Amino acid sequence: MSTSTAATAAPATPANPRSRVVLASLIGTTIEFYDFYVYATAAVLVFPHLFFPTGDPTTALLSSFAVFGAAMVARPLGAVIFGHLGDKHGRKATLVGALLTMGIATFLIGLLPTYALVGWLAPLLLVILRIAQGFALGGEWSGAALVATENAPKGKRAWYGTFPQLGAPIGFIIANGLFLVIAAVLPSDDPSMPSQAFLDWGWRIPFLFSVVMVIVGLWVRLRLVESTAFSKASKEGKLKKLPLGEVFKHHWKQLILGTFFMLATYALFYLMTTFSLSYGRAPVEAAEGALPGLGYSYTTFALMLIGGVVFFGVFTLVSGPLADRWGRRKTLIWVTLGIIAFGLVWVPLLGAGFWGVMLWLVVGFSLMGLTFGPMGALLPELFPTNVRYTGSGISYNVSSILGAAVAPFIAVALWQSGGGSPFWVGIYLSVMAVLTLIALLLSKETKDIDIDA
Repeated sequence: MSTSTAATAAPATPANPRSRVVLASLIGTTIEFYDFYVYATAAVLVFPHLFFPTGDPTTALLSSFAVFGAAMVARPLGAVIFGHLGDKHGRKATLVGALLTMGIATFLIGLLPTYALVGWLAPLLLVILRIAQGFALGGEWSGAALVATENAPKGKRAWYGTFPQLGAPIGFIIANGLFLVIAAVLPSDDPSMPSQAFLDWGWRIPFLFSVVMVIVGLWVRLRLVESTAFSKASKEGKLKKLPLGEVFKHHWKQLILGTFFMLATYALFYLMTTFSLSYGRAPVEAAEGALPGLGYSYTTFALMLIGGVVFFGVFTLVSGPLADRWGRRKTLIWVTLGIIAFGLVWVPLLGAGFWGVMLWLVVGFSLMGLTFGPMGALLPELFPTNVRYTGSGISYNVSSILGAAVAPFIAVALWQSGGGSPFWVGIYLSVMAVLTLIALLLSKETKDIDIDA
């Protein structure tokens, strides 16, 4: 009787209560993605005018996106450094460090002088701080995913793994909502251009506001204790002196598979959030040197995007129970087939007026939620506890280079080579999804793996 009671009582008192796990994994990724989306929005609206004034609108936009991609290149380095610390010294302190790095870099971007004031030094400083953002995000995601999955009850790892993933749509809504409020307070006479007040100082507010969110995030994360899985590995002497060497020596296949698992997710993610804002706002009849688009004002298209991102959040949560019931592999195979098909119907949907564009956004963001949600459990499940932070982080962030760093840049180039049509952009997405599908077909199911072993 007493033995049975003790056995059933143990899982009821985990190292971290469920509410603390949810908040700690969710709030950090919300802040990190908020900071990233603030930059992504400014990369379209502001930075081409203030930091890359080349005289050619398309060249300025491509330059701004190139800096956007620079952060993705820094992410694997962040994954290695923070992964090493997380696998040797624990998840808690590492997550606090990643959050502070991101918050400070974002805040400083809001204080930067522009090209008109200091010339080439302005874009140089922007690149440095953007790289710092990428470095921080490289260590943030895997730590947040581990906090969720290593503290999850049996049979609910994918469900718990959706909590850090939910930070992406929430961060997007907060960032773009704040930009919308500022744009409403500082309206422009030209719907295709921000107002002068917005360019002078309004764009800085979202970057400076990040400090408030970081303070809240630190308060939550400092209350965490280490997960049972990490504490057990530490007590049993299983921690490795050099996790990076261990993961490359013994788990290189999982690194490759994990990287390709994320390709379709990343390509879809940044095409739907960054490229779409450029294409949606571009005039139908473009001026010389610019590319034609849908001709919506920033306010209208940003509201449409937020409407689509709501579906991103909903289907991120839906994906968890599906992946717990049917398995990560089977769920993602079907979703990836959907992404391939979606890339093939871009032009008909985008050419069908307002409701066609809204359908495009809803379908795209719904698929985004369904593919992004299970990754919070799938990537950590590929690796043992003593290299889990490093392995999942490297896979996630190397994929950010292949699937996201170049995505907005390639999309603009394809948009340009297609004479203003997004047809080849959709084909590009489908090709990335085919590579993900191949990786999934070559993989094994991870749903029933014991991550505490």
